[in-house]
Amino acid sequence: MPMHQRMSNALSYGEFLVYYQPVVTLADERIVGFEALCRWPQRDNTFAMPETFIGQAETTGFIVQLGDWVLRAATAQMRGWQQEYGRRLRLAVNLSGRQFLHFNLVKQIEDALSLSGFYATDLDFEITETVAMHNAEESIGVMRQLKSLGIGLALDDFGTGYSSLSYLKRFPIDVLKIDKSFVRDIPEDANDLAIVSAIIAMAHALGLRVLAEGVETAPQRDFLRECGCEFAQGFLFSRPLPPSECEQLLTTS
Repeated sequence: MPMHQRMSNALSYGEFLVYYQPVVTLADERIVGFEALCRWPQRDNTFAMPETFIGQAETTGFIVQLGDWVLRAATAQMRGWQQEYGRRLRLAVNLSGRQFLHFNLVKQIEDALSLSGFYATDLDFEITETVAMHNAEESIGVMRQLKSLGIGLALDDFGTGYSSLSYLKRFPIDVLKIDKSFVRDIPEDANDLAIVSAIIAMAHALGLRVLAEGVETAPQRDFLRECGCEFAQGFLFSRPLPPSECEQLLTTS
């Protein structure tokens, strides 16, 4: 059976799951939100590799339907946690290229927020710089639409695509995410140290906050903290977790 059909069946039968990776403040390592990540369990008790099925979903266009399901599930889950734990928690959701430029995007978002009761002002969409730069002028228009709803925007995988600094200052974004490929070898690699510190300084000069992904060691955390990076996620703090394990974290943190 073609993977597109398998994915469609899996969505119909409720086989997809949403896992959540905590986002913490580097100042005190407090959980301030979660990134929603789609997972697809297989019959052999493994998980399909996200880069494989997400890539296939993007190619076939199924990503629009799958992304809409993830948004609805995640906003409902996060609203439930906000009410249960009495905390303001932000939700980050990735937008693929097809989703980002889909004609019905705003309607899908408004419907998901209306059904869940989740506030647009607590929602962040993450867009890779490659997607944002594919058609930069059109991207700016879509970003402004999302911002008009009160939604936050993060530029993901920064430094790995082909962004132009002249466009970076025009994108109405709030957060710059430092790609894990730059974080992996700090503080040992002098070049990565220079790149990361420069990205943080530039972002702050533009009035943006910074989130570093892929933080796995205490020295990485300490360097990022010293540079003034506000937020981080990575295995040092937590891997992506099913909802039940997130609830344990929220109970104890």
